[in-house]
Amino acid sequence: MTTLVSTTDTVTRDALAVLQPGFTGTTAPDWLLRRVGEGLASVGLFGRNITSPEQLTALTARLRAERDDVLVAIDEEGGDVTRLEVTHGSSFPGNFALGSVDDVHLTRAVAQELGRRLAECGVNLNWAPSADVNSNPGNPVIGVRSFGADTRLAARHTAAYIEGLQAAGVAACTKHFPGHGDTAVDSHLAMPRIDVDLDTLHARELVPFRAAIAAGSKSVMSAHILLPALDPDRPATLSPQILTGLLRQELGYDGLIVTDAVEMDAIAGAYGIERGSVLALAAGADAICVGGGLADEETVLRLRDALVAAVRGGELTEERLADAAARVRALASWTQRVRGDIRESGAAVQEGTAPGTGVSSDIGLIAARRAVRVTGSGDRLTEAAYVASFGAEANIAVGDETPWGIAAELERILPGTGTDTYTAGTTAVVDAILAAAGERRIVAVVRDEHRHPWMGAALDTLLAARPETVVVEMGLPQSDPRGALYVATHGAARVCGQAAAEALTGTKS
Repeated sequence: MTTLVSTTDTVTRDALAVLQPGFTGTTAPDWLLRRVGEGLASVGLFGRNITSPEQLTALTARLRAERDDVLVAIDEEGGDVTRLEVTHGSSFPGNFALGSVDDVHLTRAVAQELGRRLAECGVNLNWAPSADVNSNPGNPVIGVRSFGADTRLAARHTAAYIEGLQAAGVAACTKHFPGHGDTAVDSHLAMPRIDVDLDTLHARELVPFRAAIAAGSKSVMSAHILLPALDPDRPATLSPQILTGLLRQELGYDGLIVTDAVEMDAIAGAYGIERGSVLALAAGADAICVGGGLADEETVLRLRDALVAAVRGGELTEERLADAAARVRALASWTQRVRGDIRESGAAVQEGTAPGTGVSSDIGLIAARRAVRVTGSGDRLTEAAYVASFGAEANIAVGDETPWGIAAELERILPGTGTDTYTAGTTAVVDAILAAAGERRIVAVVRDEHRHPWMGAALDTLLAARPETVVVEMGLPQSDPRGALYVATHGAARVCGQAAAEALTGTKS
């Protein structure tokens, strides 16, 4: 590929500095190290890049051998969205579980311990928390990633999460501005649209973001959503009215603005990633997230050169690009300073707590236990059971590589417990479950039953045949729980499954 200008050119270095690309593999490829040396200031990590804490620590150390202040970002929300523990599920419940408990001290402690583990591995920017108010329960992409449908609850837990995460030396990235909770479309696949008036946006969507700004969130991530009340033509990521007019000027935010991934179809399909990146920077964004789907050197060079060409052609001012790059570097400097302060403080390690925090090292499981709700009058499980997991395609943000459910933990507690997964395409679902279960008690595990009519229909038939069946909901719980016992975990993290199995058997790990 022919580059437009010398890689030592200031504009080119600034263009590299505003990119947050991903890559494939568990070691940093040569091309990535070379671009870091040339001015690339951020790198994004995903589940494909991580196999263990030790491997991740070695990877981040290699990146910092090229540039000691590089921002290493990750999409680690805990709960259903985990990259740090992608192979076996998160040690931390997600936002909805924390919101269901509604203890801001617990939320702060969970975020601090999650941040400590990230920082220990060399990660210093977390694309979390989700501050979206889940006002549309049918939302296909937010759901349990939100603290809940109550605006003020979402606001206070967003602030607590930011405080805890940043106390560990990891910068928070509050998302998805100005609020993704009332959408019915996944922006990975198409352009969502929220048709509400300005009063509603200010009274609902924007309240948690105001709380995030007051809490000192070091960065904010924009959403690829169209809000005609704010800008009838461009989605938030590309809108000067939303990023500069609303977020910067009206809300007074002065930190880093990061885009959601530009290869998502809401941007790539309508504008292309090069054009979308130029428009985002011009609108007021400071960093371009790319790499969840595109993760190669060619993509980085295409975006770099598109930004340089936009400056040379007058579509993007050199001052705007320089300002964006300066904000990226300023955040990198903050992460270095705060980590140094934390190391120097050297708080004593108390037995049973995470190093230097005073927070229980089992805080994730403690929180998950507090989030579990059990209703119904049926007996607890005392013998081997049969777990029928009702599977549905995971949304792209969550991914489908992370295991979920309660079968493994029940098998450990009650040997002889069996399991199978059933999908909408499975014929005679209930007949198959009854045949496989035999005389064992059935535990039906669902995830967002309300969004999948086939699950509800199968449960109706199953409960008619076997009324002693236990129902475990690991997504948004139903308002009319059913089953001999109904267990709401408020999320599908590994610890949520563990807590549910404990509640069903009366046995703690």
